[in-house]
Amino acid sequence: MSDGLNSLNQWLQDTIFKPLEDKKMPVMEHLVELQVRLTRAVIITALVFVGTFFYADTLVQWLRIPLQNMFVPGSLSWVPTDLPTVPFVFLAPAEALWQNVKVAGLFALVAATPYILLEVWQFVVPGLHAQERRFVAPFVLLSALAFYVGVGFSFFFVLPFALNFLLSYGVNAGFIPQISIAQYVGFALWFLMVFGLIFEVPLAITLMAKLGWVDAPFLKRYRKWAFLGSFIFAAILTPTPDPFNQCLMALPMYVFYEVGIVSAGFFNKKKPEESAVPVVVTAAAGNVKATGLSNVGEGDYVGVPTGRQR
Repeated sequence: MSDGLNSLNQWLQDTIFKPLEDKKMPVMEHLVELQVRLTRAVIITALVFVGTFFYADTLVQWLRIPLQNMFVPGSLSWVPTDLPTVPFVFLAPAEALWQNVKVAGLFALVAATPYILLEVWQFVVPGLHAQERRFVAPFVLLSALAFYVGVGFSFFFVLPFALNFLLSYGVNAGFIPQISIAQYVGFALWFLMVFGLIFEVPLAITLMAKLGWVDAPFLKRYRKWAFLGSFIFAAILTPTPDPFNQCLMALPMYVFYEVGIVSAGFFNKKKPEESAVPVVVTAAAGNVKATGLSNVGEGDYVGVPTGRQR
């Protein structure tokens, strides 16, 4: 099994990683390369934005789904809630257009992220060592995947639950729900982005453990502070000041902290073992004969004299 893994690593090094190594480049050439890659990323993102803006109304309609529907995992379908129809209003002449631009821009950025990461990888990889490349590439891919999973989890489960609770509370209090399109889009996009970042917590802790900055015992000692910090960050990040939404963000954040503790225990950077330092015993003059030491081999053990030799 170990021979197979070694062969796989050697194949990856010879066919994938080594060809990426380039010669030493002057600083100006690095800056020119950075400019070219940034220009490519901006052009691709702009082209994707043109397509997403063409379907901006459809994207906003999709973004409205969690407002009055709940997702049922068993049937993989959305079920309408008991809330009354919630009309959207806009309070400024350009508010509706600006929200379409915002939604289209965010979706374009998310859709172009794989290409942007590819350009960043091709720019950074020549300066990394082989072991760093083998670690950074999977970490970047897992980070992007975790962000997408967090956004999906928030869209299908957390956001409908939070919206249903907040609107039900207002309706039961006798208020008529009328939501500004800007307020709703800002609330939904911020919720999605924050949960995408929350799902990055275990990977961030794993990276710090891999670099040797933290370890599992250290993280366990600060559990209660992490619990408190989760609620503080949730109070800052939530778009509304109500404690319900704070709990929706704080509890998953702390759960992922616990997941990070487990991950840090597996991927913690091993400290180099202290090499055995031979104990040098200086005998008093006359205790050990010089001729006796010359016959001792390098691997032989020299005991400490227990009595005066005659």
